[in-house]
Amino acid sequence: MNPIDSKLLFDVAKPRGKYPHVKIAGPFIFVSGTSSRRVDNSFEGAIVDEMGTTQLDIRKQTKAVIENIKAILGSVGADLTNIVDVTTFLVNMNDFGGYNDVYGEYFDYNGPARTTVAVHQLPHPHLLIEIKVTAYIPPSKS
Repeated sequence: MNPIDSKLLFDVAKPRGKYPHVKIAGPFIFVSGTSSRRVDNSFEGAIVDEMGTTQLDIRKQTKAVIENIKAILGSVGADLTNIVDVTTFLVNMNDFGGYNDVYGEYFDYNGPARTTVAVHQLPHPHLLIEIKVTAYIPPSKS
C-alpha cells in the first residue's frame, strides 16, 4: 500500500479536528466523514445571496462529497472501485432522492454495501450530507 501522497490532497479541505482524512489498516482504507467543503472553507452546493437567503443543493453537495472521497482515496493509490462500504448521513431524508440519483452516477448494484441515515445536524449549517467509506485493496500477489 502506498503512503499518503499529500500532494494529491491539495484540493481537499483540511480536517476540522485532530483526525486524518484517511487511515490504512492492512488491506483496508478508512475514509473519515467527508463533506462538500472546499479548501477555502466554502461549500459546494451552498449559495448565500446578498439578502442572506441560503440555497442548498443536495445534488451538487453529493457530487462534491464523492469527488472529495475520490481524491482522498487517490492519495493512497486507491479509487472508488475499491470501496466496499458506504455510510451516508443526511440532515433531511427528503433529500434522499437527489442524493440517490447522483450516487447512482458513480455506483451500480455491484458497488459497495450502503447505509443511509438521517441525522439532526452536521458540523456546519450549510451541510446537507456527509459520507464515510471503507475501501479494500487485496494484497498483491508476488
